[in-house]
Formats: sequence, structure tokens, C-alpha cells
Amino acid sequence: MEYSPSIEKLIESFEKLPSIGHKTAQRLAFYMLDQSKEEIKEFTDSIINAKNNLKLCSKCFNISDTDPCNICSNPKRDESIICVVEDVKDVIAMERTHEFNGLYHVLHGSISPMNGIGPEDIKLKELLTRLSYGNVKEIILATNPRVEGEATSIYISKLVKPFGIKVTRIARGIPIGGDLEYTDEVTLAKALEGRSEI
Repeated sequence: MEYSPSIEKLIESFEKLPSIGHKTAQRLAFYMLDQSKEEIKEFTDSIINAKNNLKLCSKCFNISDTDPCNICSNPKRDESIICVVEDVKDVIAMERTHEFNGLYHVLHGSISPMNGIGPEDIKLKELLTRLSYGNVKEIILATNPRVEGEATSIYISKLVKPFGIKVTRIARGIPIGGDLEYTDEVTLAKALEGRSEI
């Protein structure tokens, strides 16, 4: 079925979002068309407001309405531990655990020579500047367990070594509720490698 150009444009706009296929884009488009003008205005205003008001924290490079962000400006956080992550979404994931009370450093990517992304293209220089202040005792590398994430972690650990700072890597292994028979060999090997005494 052919739609009017306005509806087609709306569907195409939704298709540009990650993980949104044509059918889902159609459903979203017609859902939005069923909303009142006030609801649509509130929705679009919230997008424009977020785009206009969010900025990068000058300390950790997380996105925030304030600079420094709420995490960096919280006096209850442990400034001696920095968790290094690839993306802002990783900060949110770590915060959901309620287990980490240190600070973060968001790299905004990972080293990927295949994609033309080198160390100078992510926030590594800024991390080293933070470490030069001398109050950091541990760096936790929480990059994603992919080739790029692993390469980035190894690169950072070599850079940090001269500072005399403890460098750790988050554990990798079998997810809670997973079955050994369905777990791939690399994940099983990492789980064995990272085993701990109980």
C-alpha cells in the first residue's frame, strides 16, 4: 500500500532509529498520528529540550544537564576509583547495579583500526590527564567484551602502568540463569580464567 508523502516521510524517519524495521516504523508512525497535537508537541519538545540542554561533563564525559554531572559532583562518590566505559549507556548499566560507588570515564568509543578509529579518536588523552592529578588508586576497565573492547582495555592498561595505578578488568563469563551446554567456548574459557574462590 502506498501512503501519502507525509506518512512515508514519517515512517522513513522512524526507520532511521536503531533496531527499528519497516513494520515497527509503520506502527510508530500511526501511533503518533493518533496522538493529540498537545501530546505530539510535548514529545517533540522533550527531544529538542534534551538535544539543547544536554552537554558532556568536563570531568568524565558523561552526558548531563549540569557540568560537572551529578555523579562527579556527588561528594559521597569515591574519587580514588575510576570505571572506564565505552559509552554513556554503559554508565547507566553500571549505575543500575547499585554496586559501584566510584567515578566514571566515558571514552565515547573503542579502538577499532578496521573502522578507522584510533586512540586519538576517543577520550584517552583526557583519561591520562585525570590520572596525572595523583588521587586515583584504581582503574576498572569495563569495556565491552568484543575484539575492539579488549584491544582498548589492553591499550589503556599499558598507558596506565607508568602511573603505578592498579588496573582491573570486570569479570566475564556465564550469565546468571544461563546453561553451560548453550554457552560458547570463548565465554566458558573466560569464565574459567576469571574463577574465584568461594
